[in-house]
Amino acid sequence: MKIAVYGKGGIGKSTTSCNISIALARRGEKVLQIGCDPKHDSTFTLTGFLIPTIIDTLQSKDYHYEDIWSEDVIHKGYGGVDCVEAGGPPAGAGCGGYVVGETVKLLKELNAFYEYDIILFDVLGDVVCGGFAAPLNYADYCIIITDNGFDALFAANRITASIREKARTHPLRLAGLVGNRTSKRDLINKYVEACPMSVIEVLPLIEDIRVSRVKGKTLFEMVASEPSLNYVCEYYLDIADQILSQPEGIVPKEIPDRELFSLLSDLYLNPIDEGKDQNNKENLFGFTTI
Repeated sequence: MKIAVYGKGGIGKSTTSCNISIALARRGEKVLQIGCDPKHDSTFTLTGFLIPTIIDTLQSKDYHYEDIWSEDVIHKGYGGVDCVEAGGPPAGAGCGGYVVGETVKLLKELNAFYEYDIILFDVLGDVVCGGFAAPLNYADYCIIITDNGFDALFAANRITASIREKARTHPLRLAGLVGNRTSKRDLINKYVEACPMSVIEVLPLIEDIRVSRVKGKTLFEMVASEPSLNYVCEYYLDIADQILSQPEGIVPKEIPDRELFSLLSDLYLNPIDEGKDQNNKENLFGFTTI
């Protein structure tokens, strides 16, 4: 099974991905996590350091694939999760899609791409071009990480559009949303009501989730010295169980941008208990709601 994890930049996507990867490994799966971000820090909390990237390794070998061994690019992470970082093109040059393609090509050359039960692609935050939508070409499922804020849900809606487009030519489905570090879910509920999709899990606003990234450890590793965090790991294990159940998933249909602006802003500007007339009230984004 191949899973692509997307979400707004800074939403905690890599932290969530690493913990999901360990949860899947705890369920007996052989897992490979592939970081698809030029920052090449997706697997940092699994390995404790920034591992060499595929692109750096290829360049050092003058792109002679036959001179590269599995141990040059696949690194063992915490919990038995194998880790790869694709890296990225130079800033302002090249294409992220090319890098992802080269990564998959090399893993196939090493006979590694089909050795795993689960391959999880952790992808650059915001889908702004076809290049960073490339991992969807290989995925069975996409999971979108969000929070209860407008920006994250706007990014989720853009990712939804990419999934719909890719599903035209690939057997790709959206497994659902994962809410990360949020004390409320009213905007999430409003969005999935208008754009039907599953909410796989919503992780509460726990500071230790953010701190784990700073410490370079997953929640599963932190539990060894802080047993009180064990309940947080149960959230990730629940996500893993839902993934392993092989959900039917959906081909979603995104909401047009202007409708999404109105939908989410109206939750605050037009509360149900307000008695005054809200007709023609201009929302925060400059659009008129009727």
